[in-house]
Amino acid sequence: MKVFFWVLALFAMAVGTVVAARYNSGYVLLALGGQRLELSVNFAVFLLVAGFAILYFFVRAVAAGLSLPSEVRQFHENRRIEAGRTEFMTALHAYFEGRYGRAEKAAAKALELGHAPALSAVVAARAAHETRAFAARDRYLSTIEDLDADEDYLRRITQAELLLEEHRYLDALAVLGQIREGHTAALRLELKAQQLARNWDRVEALLPQLDKRRVYDPVVLAQLRRTATAELLKRQALDVPRLGAAWQRLPEDLRRDDLVARTAAERYLALGAPAEAHRILEAALDAQWDPQAVLLYAETPGDEAVARIQKAEGWLPTHSRDAALLLSLGRLCAHAGLWGKARSYFEASLAVEPSHSSHLALAELARRDGREDDARAHESRALTLALAQLDEVSGGRRRHLL
Repeated sequence: MKVFFWVLALFAMAVGTVVAARYNSGYVLLALGGQRLELSVNFAVFLLVAGFAILYFFVRAVAAGLSLPSEVRQFHENRRIEAGRTEFMTALHAYFEGRYGRAEKAAAKALELGHAPALSAVVAARAAHETRAFAARDRYLSTIEDLDADEDYLRRITQAELLLEEHRYLDALAVLGQIREGHTAALRLELKAQQLARNWDRVEALLPQLDKRRVYDPVVLAQLRRTATAELLKRQALDVPRLGAAWQRLPEDLRRDDLVARTAAERYLALGAPAEAHRILEAALDAQWDPQAVLLYAETPGDEAVARIQKAEGWLPTHSRDAALLLSLGRLCAHAGLWGKARSYFEASLAVEPSHSSHLALAELARRDGREDDARAHESRALTLALAQLDEVSGGRRRHLL
């Protein structure tokens, strides 16, 4: 309808102009010096309109000619920007598809075209890292150094993450040390690097910050804390007094933790202080049952074997079906010279859960009593169970020796 009204209006103007020109008898007189020129009004109006149109189009043509170089440059710039955007999107698509070679090529092209140079360099670096082209990765990351300082964090955090994946945790720590602000991502990467570097004191110091930011689940944080504490105890176990001082500094919940208690007990046993080791294990087992700790409890003989038997038998009412406890009681009885009782506990442990350790213990008792056939039978079963366990752990990839 709008077009129709425009056409109608143009026709009306044309008709009006023709009618006005037909009945217009006026003229225009132009005098210049001694010359005179007489024109009709209609023709004069026509000349004015035609002159204005010619002048207008001439000016437009000159302006277009003068602006042509800049428009050509803008046209090429727009094409470059569009091509860079297309290459960048292609790189992202290929990267998340796992087509890293194509992703690197497209991201490098986007970087060359100047589209989002920092992001393009990071995508190219990550793609090169996935193909183990580490030199190319470092070259892409180095291009970000020449960009705005605001992009420096992006470069460093990416470089640290990729160095960690390459297991160059010391280099990663050096890069993270250049990040002044404690960003959550940087703290997470530093924790991983410190774990790989076995800097457990630094790991322990990072945990409160990560807990405050709720980076990890509380269960994961607790596991990290107990692991760091256990590793620090190993380092501090240079002698009994230092180990004792380190143990006393621990909070009560960690001293009752099975991993921490086992670690401390192992260090005390290695330093020749079994009484302290047994005391720690007893307190930990009373608080939290741990089959590995109860096996460690019976590992070393001593004058207090009878007292330890009584203590371990006190756990039987609540853990009567625990194969590790029955095996430990058998070992304690063997240490005390209670051979018949030891055999009973070993056989009870086998009845609950067959293990090569119980079979080897029974083989030793049988050989002591002169029952060589029984000893060999138990040793054969122990070997069978050990090989089956090895196959299970190795997924059946155990190498058979000829």
